[in-house]
Amino acid sequence: MAKDVHPPRGMRDFLPVEKAKRDRVLDTIRDTYKKHGYQEIETPALEDLDRLTSGQGGDNEKLAYRVMKRGEELERSLVEPNHVLNNDSLADLGLRFDLTVPLTRYYATNASKLPRVFKAIQAGPVWRAERPQKGRYRQFVQCDIDIIGDSSILAEVDLLVSSLDALAAIGLGDATIRVNHRELLNELLDNLGVVQADRGKAMIIIDKLDKIFPSGVTAEMTEKFGAEVGQNTALWLGSSESVVAGTSLVPDKLAELFEAVQSRHPGKLRFDPTLVRGMGYYTGTIFEIEHPESGSSIGGGGRYDGMVGRWTGNDVPAVGISIGFERAVDLVDEGLGADEHAVVLVLESDSAKTVANALAAQRDLIALGHSVRLELRPKKLGLLLEQLAEQGISRWASVDESTEAPTLKPLRP
Repeated sequence: MAKDVHPPRGMRDFLPVEKAKRDRVLDTIRDTYKKHGYQEIETPALEDLDRLTSGQGGDNEKLAYRVMKRGEELERSLVEPNHVLNNDSLADLGLRFDLTVPLTRYYATNASKLPRVFKAIQAGPVWRAERPQKGRYRQFVQCDIDIIGDSSILAEVDLLVSSLDALAAIGLGDATIRVNHRELLNELLDNLGVVQADRGKAMIIIDKLDKIFPSGVTAEMTEKFGAEVGQNTALWLGSSESVVAGTSLVPDKLAELFEAVQSRHPGKLRFDPTLVRGMGYYTGTIFEIEHPESGSSIGGGGRYDGMVGRWTGNDVPAVGISIGFERAVDLVDEGLGADEHAVVLVLESDSAKTVANALAAQRDLIALGHSVRLELRPKKLGLLLEQLAEQGISRWASVDESTEAPTLKPLRP
């Protein structure tokens, strides 16, 4: 019986044409952000487990992959009294489950070397030990931009305009962004009759609105907090549709943000009083990116002014937004997988003269910005060209002993 040679569940291999498309989409997003003044950084895949589980990552902390201690440290942990097998005492590192917690540690480490207002790009894989399903993987790519050191509304405006520009650049110009504010949520919960100690639990319930619908939210709020809170929730959700639809009803706290962003991207922001965003570290504006062809959000973020201070001892304003790359790239036109500069030269023979002509042509085409593959002509040329077209190569030319400057032809009409 053949052995299973698939990657672990929730993790994927990518064929060359898939990888080419992913790289092109990610490079386009990065380049757009760089044009808006963001600087790219890189952080390690591993962080100290104590830092990853310090309470900043919400429920994602439970999904962090633990890395077992090594050598003498592991041996000491195994013989410690009252040791419990599988306890975190056996691990000291973890794979990052998002890019925000590593960024706050990075800033605390390097603040003295960074600008007063730091605009960061960070893109890379993250890992979560969760149940794989469509659109949800155990290893996936996030693409974040963050602004640290600016408490003004300019930071939020910058993030949203830059992200809408990046989405438009990859062909997702139909994306819109829902916006809310944590202070508005707190006022709402106060009006619903939810006491301070229960607000975190209430936000988790409201955050499930798109999955369990108003009736489910009302039922859970009633079960957790009593009939009066349930009745108030039902009344609120009954009127929320008209509130969400009307941008004229944007509250004063968000009015300047809407006015500024909509001057550049009209109609791209929508106030949604039901938007929660599950992370408990958000302190102000929160946002979520949606697209008409996706059943789930394709990104989100918000202001998290209290996180950096956990490491520095001084509060530093911070706000960020992440494009959910895996969901976004699935919406991008497949044509981005083909490279108009990728060429194959088909050698009619392997004679020294033909090879020399092919190498000269390859050199000249590379100098013009092409990537050039050399292939000996097979018996079934059409099959070869079809396979190469599927791999993202866009043009080809034949080379023989008399060729001086090959004529490039499209692989597909």
